[in-house]
Amino acid sequence: MLEDRTTAASSPTAWPAAYPHGYAVVDVETTGLARDDRIISAAVYRLDGRGEVEDHWYTLVNPERDPGPVWIHGLTSEVLEGAPLFQDIAEEFATRLEGRVLVAHNAVFDWQMIAREYARAKSEAPVRQRLCTIALSKALELPLPNHKLESLAAHFGVVQQRAHHALDDARVLAEAFRPSLRAAAESGVRLPLHECRPLTEWWEPPAPRIGQQATGGYGSYRPGSWRPSRKRPACPYPNPGRYEEGKRLKQGMRVAFSGDTSVERELLEDRATEAGLHVSTSLSRLTSLLVTNDPDSGTSKVVKARQYGTPVVDEAAFGQLLGDVEPASEP
Repeated sequence: MLEDRTTAASSPTAWPAAYPHGYAVVDVETTGLARDDRIISAAVYRLDGRGEVEDHWYTLVNPERDPGPVWIHGLTSEVLEGAPLFQDIAEEFATRLEGRVLVAHNAVFDWQMIAREYARAKSEAPVRQRLCTIALSKALELPLPNHKLESLAAHFGVVQQRAHHALDDARVLAEAFRPSLRAAAESGVRLPLHECRPLTEWWEPPAPRIGQQATGGYGSYRPGSWRPSRKRPACPYPNPGRYEEGKRLKQGMRVAFSGDTSVERELLEDRATEAGLHVSTSLSRLTSLLVTNDPDSGTSKVVKARQYGTPVVDEAAFGQLLGDVEPASEP
């Protein structure tokens, strides 16, 4: 299941010295979106500092559990049964990432899934920085109708052949990232690089073994009542105040969630914490933003948000805001 290819590289005449010297464009397909979900396939396109492809690699991964939404990624239990376990490909995966900036579309998700797999293997991924192509497209002010990968690809004339296939998604992203990177270099745009912190948690909740097919959508096949108890680290940044519509979120902002979400609540909270936001379990006058898909509901948080004039956005808008969080002025 492994592939490797080397291509010749070309380079523009000028390049910012502060830009990274290498990138690893990554895509992973997973059994779902929650903290206990697993990677079932992974692809990496290694690029040089100017975005030219050096080689690529792809592998299936046996998640040792239900493969999740087969109708999306197309990987059945039968296909994955003979695939290597993550710990079997962890070293090779690491060599593809080492010394490079991890590039992904909605990079915080791919990074957290990868970091958790390495944590389960009692190891760390050799990644210190990541770059989200959603954040880069915003920095470049690209005229995109939305922030889907297919929209970014269409903007640069990249043809997608197999959506939700890790190798093709990584190829498409690599081909769209190269002109994005060049546009950033020519315009002197500062790349939206974020620190990647390794995870130290390690647990394996009860889950159906591979071979038991899911019947629902993302998240519908796992016990909804199970949730590990853990205390989130204190946010190291001061609260800069309320979110203002049309502007960026800023590290330190207090964010509260209310109601049902399509992505598991805890994963959304993890993403917010990883981005440097303060996740609050309650809503007060100090809350910067409330995230809810039902702003007309009568929940206590929604009611208080109306009383205090707290800004409200839905889950989709929050996901886009997470892609470009403004760094705090001081810790």
